[in-house]
Amino acid sequence: MGRRWGSAMRAAELTGCVVSASRAGQPEAGSWSCSGVVLSRSPGLVLCHGGIFTPFLRAGSGALTADGAAFLPGNSCTDDLRLHVLWSPTAASSSGRAERGRPGLCTPQCAGLEPGPLTRPRGPPLQPPRPAELLLLLSCPAFRAHFASLFGGEAAELWRFAGAAPDDEVSEDEEEDQLRALGWFALLRVRPGQEDEAKDRGPAVAVAPLGAVSKGAPLLACGSPFGAFCPDIFLNTLSRGVLSNAAGPLLLTDARCLPGTEGGGVFAVRPAGALVALVAAPLCWKVREWVGLSLLCAAAPLIQAARVVLSSLPSDAATLAALLPPEEGAPWGLPLNDPVPQGAASAVLVECGTVWGSGVAVTPRLVVTCRHVAPREGARVLVWSTTPKSAQIWGHVVFATQETSPYDIAVVSLEKELDGVPRPVPAENFHEGEAVSVVGFGVFGQTCGPSVTSGILSAVVQVDDTPVMLQTTCAVHGGSSGGPLFSTYSGDLLGIVASNTRDNNTGATYPHLNFSVPITVLQPALQCYSQTGDLGRLRELDNAPDPVRVVWRLQRPLPEAPRSKL
Repeated sequence: MGRRWGSAMRAAELTGCVVSASRAGQPEAGSWSCSGVVLSRSPGLVLCHGGIFTPFLRAGSGALTADGAAFLPGNSCTDDLRLHVLWSPTAASSSGRAERGRPGLCTPQCAGLEPGPLTRPRGPPLQPPRPAELLLLLSCPAFRAHFASLFGGEAAELWRFAGAAPDDEVSEDEEEDQLRALGWFALLRVRPGQEDEAKDRGPAVAVAPLGAVSKGAPLLACGSPFGAFCPDIFLNTLSRGVLSNAAGPLLLTDARCLPGTEGGGVFAVRPAGALVALVAAPLCWKVREWVGLSLLCAAAPLIQAARVVLSSLPSDAATLAALLPPEEGAPWGLPLNDPVPQGAASAVLVECGTVWGSGVAVTPRLVVTCRHVAPREGARVLVWSTTPKSAQIWGHVVFATQETSPYDIAVVSLEKELDGVPRPVPAENFHEGEAVSVVGFGVFGQTCGPSVTSGILSAVVQVDDTPVMLQTTCAVHGGSSGGPLFSTYSGDLLGIVASNTRDNNTGATYPHLNFSVPITVLQPALQCYSQTGDLGRLRELDNAPDPVRVVWRLQRPLPEAPRSKL
């Protein structure tokens, strides 16, 4: 990943681990596992997800939601709890995974596989799993408060955060336990191994202060998919993304995480290699649609809470408080609610009756969005802007393409100017493979400002050498429609997000396969209307030739409008 990611990669490799929980003498009862972060190697201190402990709580998972519950002591779990931690060898290096061999640590299903041409070369095995003890379970009250505000009440019926797909068979009790454990983490003490050396003493990672990473900043997530399953393959798997949105210590990233990565660390490029957060829920669904985002809990308040609790415990535990990692640096850059890349401040929320979506202010009094967000010419529309200050301005739809048009576009004229909103620079050329970002209001609406998702421009579809569709790998979902697509590095406006992809047979939605209308299709018509008030050039969008219509029907003429609209 280059020098830019080097420090984050080293921190991830050094601190990533897997935690397994089982019942003593009851192998038939199975085991539970998750990812974790090594806070100190000697003595060994590990922070992991609290969800694997719910089967062992003496008082049941209800203890996690009791009034005022901020932490639970280690003895809140039954005496038959047995914990083991597996981490990579101390000598983390740039060769990293290439040094791993095929130790006898895999699960039976994986250990039975023979090495093929794509397996890793033999080498030094991972160290055996080490026994550990539970010091305490702790939560971040601010995280839980923001979660309740954003996802509770009526919204609770729309969202799902379980570690399985909506159609998988999960009992109501299991799902309730998982929901109660959101925002809970566990601090473990790992028994020393023979290979521990004095040079390994002390914290293994520094922690980024809350607010030190701006929305849209690059992040590196490190977790072990499927937990303890086949660690020589999955231990410390990396995924890149950005900080998509934030509400206090509740963070969202578009880094792609999988079940089993709960408790894994998320690291920043700046401050260099600092621990930003832990994965609280790797998969999120809204109205049974996977949104392509992972829910995180900021690390700083968790570490601060652990330090306070440990200091109040008997002396043997209190001494561990001094070994928790420090916070590195101070908040820098833009506030969390100021999005990047450049020009993204032009993204606005568009409300038309009961329908809402995103839009982009192409001039101080002109907003472009999608027809299915604002479908009726003459309709009144409320536009919300978050930067430089929150503003609400009424407008009306002056143009909307017809249902038969391949281009899903509407233009809104505002009653007064959006003061201070920067005018985006329209791109003139597109480059497949370039880094891009989508800015939209699909997750929280106006509550936390727009979300940012990252990816690449995966395809530029042309008709007669003219771009007519842009395809990207950014995660987009319901509410992103009409939002701007930007070049991450230049900040130029590339297009308007129109749809993601849905399988009409299975109903599955693919947020990382989506389509935008190139700004080059719209810019001449928008410029003409802005200067003269003439809608003629915009109405030409309804008369696109058949090859363009075929492209937007995904190469297959359909008897009705595609169901893939956001």
